[in-house]
Amino acid sequence: MSREDKGTTVIGFTNRNGQENLRATGQPGTDHLQTVYVLKCTFCGTSYGANGSDIHLRKCPECQGGRPGIPGPLGTA
Repeated sequence: MSREDKGTTVIGFTNRNGQENLRATGQPGTDHLQTVYVLKCTFCGTSYGANGSDIHLRKCPECQGGRPGIPGPLGTA
């Protein structure tokens, strides 16, 4: 892990808003040089896609008023 890496892209990481990193998709993200990860809300169970750079601050789009997830072939949670 590099000095800049805060561990947010490690599978199993859960941010302070209760959003757990389930897996990397390999799908290109919507931000420069980012890829999409599947996050799951530990409160309501909603799964959605997010850029790796956003994992640390994401809020659930279903129960916390967060931004919508990135659409695409994310698979099942």
